[in-house]
Amino acid sequence: MSQTPDSAVRSYIEQHRAAFLDDLAEWLRIPSVSARPDHAPDVRRSADWLAATLKDTGFPTVEVWETPGAPAVFASWPAEDPAAPTVLVYGHHDVQPAAREDGWHSDPFEPVVRDGRLYARGAADDKGQVFFHTLGLRAHLAATGRTAPAVHLKLLVEGEEESGSPHFRALVEERAGRLAADAVIVSDTGMWAEDTPTVCTGMRGLAECEITLHGPDQDIHSGSFGGAVPNPATEIARLVAALHDEHGRVAVPGFYDGVTDLTDRERDLFARLPFDEARWLRTASSHAAAGEAGHTTLERVWARPTAEVNGIGGGYQGPGSKTIVPSSAMAKLSFRLVAGQDPDHVETAVRAWAADRVPAGVRCEITFGAATRPCLTPLDHPALGSVARAMGRAFGTEVLYTREGGSGPAADLQDVLEAPVLFLGISVPSDGWHAPDEKVEIDLLLKGVEATAYLWGDLAETWRRAP
Repeated sequence: MSQTPDSAVRSYIEQHRAAFLDDLAEWLRIPSVSARPDHAPDVRRSADWLAATLKDTGFPTVEVWETPGAPAVFASWPAEDPAAPTVLVYGHHDVQPAAREDGWHSDPFEPVVRDGRLYARGAADDKGQVFFHTLGLRAHLAATGRTAPAVHLKLLVEGEEESGSPHFRALVEERAGRLAADAVIVSDTGMWAEDTPTVCTGMRGLAECEITLHGPDQDIHSGSFGGAVPNPATEIARLVAALHDEHGRVAVPGFYDGVTDLTDRERDLFARLPFDEARWLRTASSHAAAGEAGHTTLERVWARPTAEVNGIGGGYQGPGSKTIVPSSAMAKLSFRLVAGQDPDHVETAVRAWAADRVPAGVRCEITFGAATRPCLTPLDHPALGSVARAMGRAFGTEVLYTREGGSGPAADLQDVLEAPVLFLGISVPSDGWHAPDEKVEIDLLLKGVEATAYLWGDLAETWRRAP
């Protein structure tokens, strides 16, 4: 594999450690909260700061890309070898809102180091994990004597991820030619634990809807009319109750069409993770595991599609009683999707399922929001092997595999660019994303630096050997 000398990489990182952390702290001081309109100038200042830093790193092309919302940053550095693979790194420079009164022990936008941890909003999500690519790239060049990366390297760092990436897909579609890549590396993720480095291989997609059932034209007296006309609240309860069968499977006909099932190897790899279900339940603030029969908890949250009732309501809900048949009732549903599922097909199936269950005299309205497609990279993909080897060299141990139960904009990159998505992150669950006292473990952050220093050479060699 890559001949990047490990000792040279580590020596370079150690020599530049202090300056790297100082620069990261400077970036973290910019309160780039995309969800707050009053912070729009800070989000722009964050983009400009990153663009200037990437120029200083050596990227010959650095641009701030405008969107109808917050700006994104694009950078590109071609390899000397025209046949080298092209890799796009994705991350985001915006952060969640934060204030001292939320429970922080220090100012969230004044970084502090305590016990080997860097505390600040964005330290892990996602400025720290974007920024480790800058020192990793410099270490890669210094240790190999190269004047350009071993791969054609691109970066796309958006400014609206914490606000739902409302303009991201349109940006990727508009700039698809500039963003074209053989593989995408997402550094907005984490790993299992400090002593268990892992690589994520996929994320679930998401489709969500609101179902409203209309019955009488107005609330009516339950004594005069109850039992003689359909009740929308009763029907919404029946609809929700019919969402799953007795085995915990989603009962919508056609819902599982195309689902990519877990392989035996993936099941075995999941089983090797040191999963403590009792601890997981405490984290979930729950008292028992449940779900689709025949699957473990990790399989359920990572690799199986789901249907959840996010909210349900209708009729009188104030103090005391009000004996009515309500005129309407509603439910909010969300569907987590896995590889092989098509959100459009799921929407069609849900609409047909609901229509078949609504009785005469009840009108059904269903509104779907924008969907996110699932993404999954097969375990035998050469780029995934490169990421795992780079992580293994940095941590000095075997790397295991996970998936992500949530959904994100990475799927848009896979969908539009038609490139596999790989996840390279060093954050651990205790880092407290979106919470008070968000932090990053400095030693792990530097392991991320080291992994990226190894990755580019490994990818270039692997791609030449790939058929």
